[in-house]
Amino acid sequence: MAVFKYKMQSILEVKEKVETQAKQDFAAAQLKLNEELNHLEEIRKRREEYVAEGIRLRNTDIDIVAINENKRAVELMDEFEKQQLLQVNVAQKEVDAASYKMMEARAQTKTYEKLKE
Repeated sequence: MAVFKYKMQSILEVKEKVETQAKQDFAAAQLKLNEELNHLEEIRKRREEYVAEGIRLRNTDIDIVAINENKRAVELMDEFEKQQLLQVNVAQKEVDAASYKMMEARAQTKTYEKLKE
């Protein structure tokens, strides 16, 4: 019986490599998004700590300098949070783009696998 030789095997192998690379890119983008989300959470926790400290400062002896410093710290954390939200949005767009590329690569690989069958 004759052995079947798939003439587009090299193309299939290239498509599989492209798919593997797309999966790795997606994983890297997802990791970056998770890091950005963790950083955002840290900023929010720190802001909450400053808010709690501000409440404590207002309920104890009045120290105008400390209260003003605390107020500036909370405002700074608000600004950091806005900047981090932008970073999270950028990372999310990168994840979405990587996901799309991964799905496209998988579809092309599947097409050549079906042709091989």
